[in-house]
Amino acid sequence: MTSVEETTDHTADSGPSGYAAARLRLLQEESRSGPSRRSALAGLTDDWLRELFTTAVRETGVQGAALVAVGGYGRAELSPRSDLDLVLLHDGKADARALSVLADRLWYPVWDLGLALDHSVRTPAEARRTAAEDLKVHLGLLDARPVAGDVGLLAGLRTSVLADWRNQAVKRLPQLHSLCRERADRAGELRFLLEPDLKEARGGLRDVTALRAVAASWLADAPREGLGEARRRLLDVRDALHLVTGRATDRLSLQEQPQVAARLGLLDADALLREVYEAARVVAYAEDVTWREVGRVLRARAARPRLRGLLGTRGASAVERAPLAEGVVESDGEAVLALAARPDRDPVLPLRFGAAAAQAGLPVSLHAVRRLAAQAKPLPVPWPAEAREQLLTLLGAGEPTVAVWEALEAEGLIARLLPDWERVRCRPQRNPVHTWTVDRHLVETAVRASALTRRVGRPDLLLMAALLHDIGKGWPGDHSVAGETIARDVAVRVGFDAQDAAVLGTLVRHHLLLVDTATRRDLDDPATVKAVADAVGSPGTLEILHALTEADALATGPAAWSAWRSSLVADLVARVAAVLRGTAPAATELEIPTTEQERLAVEALRTREPVLALHARQEEDAVGVELVVAVPDQPGVLPAVAGVLALHRLTVRAADLRSLELPDRLGEVLVLRWRVAAEYGSLPEAARLRTDLVRALDGSLDVPAKLADREAAYPRRRGVVPPPPRVSVVPDVSALATVLEVRAPDAVGLLHRIGRALEGAGVRVRSAHVSTLGANAVDTLYVTTADGKPLDQTDAAALAASVESALA
Repeated sequence: MTSVEETTDHTADSGPSGYAAARLRLLQEESRSGPSRRSALAGLTDDWLRELFTTAVRETGVQGAALVAVGGYGRAELSPRSDLDLVLLHDGKADARALSVLADRLWYPVWDLGLALDHSVRTPAEARRTAAEDLKVHLGLLDARPVAGDVGLLAGLRTSVLADWRNQAVKRLPQLHSLCRERADRAGELRFLLEPDLKEARGGLRDVTALRAVAASWLADAPREGLGEARRRLLDVRDALHLVTGRATDRLSLQEQPQVAARLGLLDADALLREVYEAARVVAYAEDVTWREVGRVLRARAARPRLRGLLGTRGASAVERAPLAEGVVESDGEAVLALAARPDRDPVLPLRFGAAAAQAGLPVSLHAVRRLAAQAKPLPVPWPAEAREQLLTLLGAGEPTVAVWEALEAEGLIARLLPDWERVRCRPQRNPVHTWTVDRHLVETAVRASALTRRVGRPDLLLMAALLHDIGKGWPGDHSVAGETIARDVAVRVGFDAQDAAVLGTLVRHHLLLVDTATRRDLDDPATVKAVADAVGSPGTLEILHALTEADALATGPAAWSAWRSSLVADLVARVAAVLRGTAPAATELEIPTTEQERLAVEALRTREPVLALHARQEEDAVGVELVVAVPDQPGVLPAVAGVLALHRLTVRAADLRSLELPDRLGEVLVLRWRVAAEYGSLPEAARLRTDLVRALDGSLDVPAKLADREAAYPRRRGVVPPPPRVSVVPDVSALATVLEVRAPDAVGLLHRIGRALEGAGVRVRSAHVSTLGANAVDTLYVTTADGKPLDQTDAAALAASVESALA
């Protein structure tokens, strides 16, 4: 390998004015690096070319000419082996032959030194015309800088080129965006590549130049915080790469990374990659925000004349704001903070904001995220239940989670919420099977897990385990062992109880157990299956671990999961489940009614009408308030109550339904205990709820029609298509009833639709247990025939299919 010093030294005596020798001395100065060296190298090159130009003009007699630096040289960003991008401008009056000689006197000395040269000879009019035809030429001229000659030629050209750029921004910026996307598709995402191209990959130096061009249009500007430092870091790495290789390369190959790291004073190649990834993340985030703003401005410009005609000037300026969650609204295609939002008084707001944006599939406003970062009050530890549920909702939103998470992370909110995240942020993974850095892999695993939540009884634990399973990679030693401790600590921090924290610890500790055992051990050996069963401990944990294994593999890369691996893991899980089945905890069916429930039941029987009580829950960890409803047993109670709650915009967090038969009383009473929270604003009065419930039961209030009207007027935005609802019969749980388990996206009126489907099938709901875990509802219903007996196997399967069809 030839070093740049050796190459330069070989040609040191061939350049005029000792430029080659001075260049060599500059590159060998250990004390000078970074912007200082690049600026000095550009200045040294300017002096040399200026002398060449002056001599050539004197010898050829050409007047009305200027030597202009464009592109990277125009920005004075000369790396050791950078190209020289030069334009010889002339006023068109010089003799063509003399002009050709002048150009040769400039270009040949550059070639003689072995430097790469991109050159052209043009009049200002020709340069302007070429820029209009070629976007890349136009971009280069935006950074044009005079080196020698008639400065007025360039001044006029720069004025014209900048004016053209701004006047044509509506056409030029979409072209530039398309160019950036094509380059990203070709070169990949810099922050996830083991051998990244520092210039061409997305988040690299080309994108920094594109952001400068957008700013020059005056149409939009990139977020400046950290962008200059990111650009400097990428340029420093490219400088070191040039010096190590002696070549004009931008690809940071594996074999050169240790030497480049040493030259920059970094610990090792991993530290180098992490710095590169950090810089690329800043650039890519700035690019996302900037292009979104460009799109918004262009759409507004296109719509403004039409709106003015329809609405007048005053109406055209109005911006519609649609509510998404408490303190969060949609405005102009983004999730923003409501005008009344108070981040300093609402510590859950950052998570609620992220969850609402992800569920709606909306990008988040940069200004909103920065306001949250600056003003949000820290969450107490452990977190309140609402914070935990909003985190789970964010994690369960599917693909939109990624962009929202990265926006929150870019402003430091994720590290503030989860301090352990800092160790895995932008951490490279040397295994070529991995597509992503550690932090992005964890988020991608949560995205994959969100599609598998229908397979597990505790989707909340699955999503948290997905987010934390590799969290130990920021620590020395076995990342699974280290991760178990961290996962338990994080679980307690976010408000899980001790039992759930232990399960999360087990999932993280053994997240590789199933795939490693299935592919490396003899499954016919009883000791193999017993060892896995002992490690997992329970059927519920095994169920989650199975889904986590698949999500982890799918998020790793295409080589990590296959039909063969899937079948091996499924076989192992079936064998382990058989071992664990005998020790599975028995399901409890009915609890002893409370005094209040008995009192309400007696009152309902006496009045033959619904009776309800609405009051705050006393538990510190509770979300919402408790609503207890007692109704004389009659058809349609469950869908009626659920529908009325939905009409009043009450979100059901949890529910429990039971049938009570009181001593010495005729008839039964249904007692429904709900935990509800207002979707927006305050809770309705209990009297209003009772009035509407009476009307719903006597048929004077058409709940389905009202819900349909509201949904038509205010359609719920869905940025991600969730997995379809799944309804299954749970065997061997109850001898008194058939048990149905419904797993579906949490949505307004979900329980109402379930209740209507069950009523339509002619079955009785003996009890119901509803829970909302993040964005998912997991509802367990104990149903019987009209005469109180469990359904036979065929009828139970048909009922499950019928309910599933109704929800779809």
